[in-house]
Amino acid sequence: MQETTNHRIMGIHHISAICSDPQRNLDFYTGLLGLRLVKKTVNFDDPTSYHLYYGDGLGNPGTLMTFFAWILPPTVTARARQGTGLMTATPFRIPKAALDFWIDRFADAGVPFIGPHERFDEKFISFSDPDGLPLELVARDGNVPRASWGEEKLPEEYAIQGFSGATFCLNGYQHTASLLTEKMGLREVGHEGSRFRFQAGDGDAATMIDLSCQPEGSTGRIGVGGVHHIAWRAASDSEQQQWRRVLAESGLDVTPVLDRKYFKSIYFREPGGILFEIATDGPGFTVDESPEELGMSLRLPEWLEPRRAYIEARLPELRLRELSH
Repeated sequence: MQETTNHRIMGIHHISAICSDPQRNLDFYTGLLGLRLVKKTVNFDDPTSYHLYYGDGLGNPGTLMTFFAWILPPTVTARARQGTGLMTATPFRIPKAALDFWIDRFADAGVPFIGPHERFDEKFISFSDPDGLPLELVARDGNVPRASWGEEKLPEEYAIQGFSGATFCLNGYQHTASLLTEKMGLREVGHEGSRFRFQAGDGDAATMIDLSCQPEGSTGRIGVGGVHHIAWRAASDSEQQQWRRVLAESGLDVTPVLDRKYFKSIYFREPGGILFEIATDGPGFTVDESPEELGMSLRLPEWLEPRRAYIEARLPELRLRELSH
């Protein structure tokens, strides 16, 4: 593979953040935002804490928001500090005509929001989840396929369609921009002030990555209410291995391939300090549950099954509640 002359990152696979109360997190993302809980599992590196996956009806790449639950004693402070070296906004895409619906929905639910504002000729509103994670809804033209499911309550014409992109906050953007364009195949498509926009993918499904250059900004800290990492898509194992070779040859410290059961992953830090992952599209979330049963029971990888009783005894019970109307 020659750098990225014949190859490009297709878009975002998933975004992973950190929450505190997993039940409150579940209520917000399924109840208010109308996403589906597609997998209830554990952090494979810390199996006594939840890892929750939300997305469309099948958890397709590009729709997946995941959370590691840090349940800490009240005396312990582990909140994120937004700043440079972090992804500082997670924007979801909604149909252009759905913006008023979501403004009314947030107002009715008592969820504070800011906007609508306009950026790169698109209207958006900003808000936060219960842990303070910065989120956006971006109203965008085009038809992005999404998988529905039987218990879905939000009408299709208003539903979240996946990610519209991401915002990275950086002291200086040039080295990150070079990685995105020269190695990963994104295209620079514009800038507004200190915000520089890059496009991954094509057509209606394209995602927009904004680099917010803040040379005087304070350094961020990962914690509750912050993004842990962003994962990019690889169509196959072989494509992922090609990316690993290209990145390693570029001088980046890339991990070996790690088996996450529903996809395989490699990790590295981009020049600005943000943790990147490249994850395979498959095998997907139906490898251990049927499409109808996704998210209904605690799923563990085979190597953790012998510890199931121990793990379940240390996890708080979670209940899926009715979608907020």
